[in-house]
Amino acid sequence: MERTELPIAVFDSGLGGISVLRALVQRLPGEDFLYFGDSANAPYGVRPAEEVRRLTQDVIARLYDRGIKAAVIACNTATSAAIGPLRAAFPDIPVIGIEPALKPAVAHHRRVLVLATPLTLREEKFAALMQQCAGCAEITPLPCPELVEFVERGELDSPALTAYLARQLGPYAGRVDAAVLGCTHFPFARRAIRAALGGGVALYDGSDGTARETLRQLVRRGWVRGGSHGTVTLENSRPSELPLSRRLLALPRED
Repeated sequence: MERTELPIAVFDSGLGGISVLRALVQRLPGEDFLYFGDSANAPYGVRPAEEVRRLTQDVIARLYDRGIKAAVIACNTATSAAIGPLRAAFPDIPVIGIEPALKPAVAHHRRVLVLATPLTLREEKFAALMQQCAGCAEITPLPCPELVEFVERGELDSPALTAYLARQLGPYAGRVDAAVLGCTHFPFARRAIRAALGGGVALYDGSDGTARETLRQLVRRGWVRGGSHGTVTLENSRPSELPLSRRLLALPRED
């Protein structure tokens, strides 16, 4: 099959990357997408970096063998741990990662909270990003590993989620101007996060930036497929998660 006609692979440790998939579909409506969530091994954010690298590379290698024209790592944790080795292993296709949307947040706000997984916050990639932005704003990193698990269970507005976010975010309500959703799961809890922090807090995530970069990479290679009726194939290492995957994909996007 001609390279232009091949699908774009989108990978996440579970269901969170569907937030990036939705941005990709909006930016590239004529493309076919193959989404793979590794819910059997989720959450990645509490695993050692070497294990995350191995899990990510194993999945991308299998998708590559099936035929893809790009790989989008729609997971902040996997991007932090594996993006370099992935680009070295698959030099003939673009491999696009995601990072917390800290730069746009500090460009417009002085007090910024960064919500992410423990591994994302520990990795050198995030440390370098913090260093770049440190002079622009007061930045507070906050690990929220349990939030991934709420989304993986489909609990987007449950009393338990509200209570968890009240405990985690309550101390920052009224003390920050913006929050960066530094995990692709977190945009699905956007409404509950905003309620916990207060309605005036701006929320940022990296999904659209990743979609724009994917488009740029494909345009550069002449691999963009025209039209507006691409397909989306959802796969998961735990097939019982597919109904929830479809539900998350169909949710209206919130700004």
